[in-house]
Amino acid sequence: MIEKKSDLIVTIQQKFSQLSKGQKLIAQFILDNYDKAAFMTACKLGETVGVSESTVVRFANALGFDGYPKLQRALQELIKTKLTTVQRVEMAKEYSSDWAILKKVLKSDIDNIRGTLDEVNVESFENLINKTLNAKKIYIVGLRSSTAIAEYLGFYLNLILDNVQVVSYGISDVFEQILNVNKDDLVIGISFPRYSKRTLELFKYAKEQGATLVSLTDSVLSPIAALCDDSIIIKSNMASFVDSLVAPLSFANALIVAVGMRRKDEIKKYFDKLEYIWKEYNIYDEK
Repeated sequence: MIEKKSDLIVTIQQKFSQLSKGQKLIAQFILDNYDKAAFMTACKLGETVGVSESTVVRFANALGFDGYPKLQRALQELIKTKLTTVQRVEMAKEYSSDWAILKKVLKSDIDNIRGTLDEVNVESFENLINKTLNAKKIYIVGLRSSTAIAEYLGFYLNLILDNVQVVSYGISDVFEQILNVNKDDLVIGISFPRYSKRTLELFKYAKEQGATLVSLTDSVLSPIAALCDDSIIIKSNMASFVDSLVAPLSFANALIVAVGMRRKDEIKKYFDKLEYIWKEYNIYDEK
């Protein structure tokens, strides 16, 4: 029996060559879509990859699990805890060359965008646009690896709305930056593995103050998802020591454009002013 659930993906990779043809199909699907497989029944998983339910059960047994439900729980636990950096480095040993890395990473990014597009809830996206436009103030919380997405989203939304604050590490503590959050405000939390504990703490505080909470995260089992009024699931799978932030960045782009189109008359005037300033003070090199 597998003692450490977070070693599950590595175990599948190690036993891959010993599996039957049908079991290898299951294994490959889980390696590529473990967050999706975690919520599939044995019947549904078998149907998805084109094998029988009994093959799925035998696959679970081959990994050392006493039945498929225990394998499913291990997958769900994997999503909750994700993998340590050391374990991710171990997983990345499968990359045989620089070219293999390039192909694998680009394919993974493409799959993440495609998976997000297939599963994102359109109503949730539209609700987020409306909440963004109607909020008195918008706080964007994204720490550690999610900082880049938070800063990018905050920079462009602030050009359009002028009431956006990115909560990040700096001179002041993150709690000081969100101290005055209230029921009229929107807090957008960006949280991808490995999940930042501080982001969760900030969300708990904002919830106590009555703010509207929306998370951009990779799983319904993400720590902040349970606290939110709505969660938008964005794929970030990457079998390596880094997570793919391509799909989250693409989603941020879509949100910025959608909000901008609702305010296109205002932002046209704003950007006309900016263009004048940029030209007047030689902000850009336009020789």
